[in-house]
Amino acid sequence: MAREQTFSILKPDATRRNITGEVNAVIEKAGLRIVAQKRILMSRKEAETFYGVHKERPFFGELVEFMTSGPVVVQVLEGENAIATYREVMGATNPANAAEGTIRKLFAESVGENTAHGSDSAENAKIEIAQFFSGNEIVG
Repeated sequence: MAREQTFSILKPDATRRNITGEVNAVIEKAGLRIVAQKRILMSRKEAETFYGVHKERPFFGELVEFMTSGPVVVQVLEGENAIATYREVMGATNPANAAEGTIRKLFAESVGENTAHGSDSAENAKIEIAQFFSGNEIVG
């Protein structure tokens, strides 16, 4: 098994409802370690850069608005197969389709306000982590 890092965002719907600690408990119970974490207000430029892959999609503007609507918690998670593990722990994008016990089943309000983001590949994890953290901010 590969020990790796992945990137996570606890979205504005989670910070607004003050459930970031509850979400972190689910993350840690799944065997992932939070090795970096900070609460930030994402700028429009940061959100547009981060979600640039969706720029041509009809929901891009709404996504950027949502992600800049309030504080988010950005995180680096570490563990065995962290990327796949976290994606499983988050659950399906649509909370109605998410498995019981997953973050999105437990906490998401809608497809758009689905509580958490997680990297979908090792390559994207590296890019996403670098956008929000410098190396000395990540401590095991």
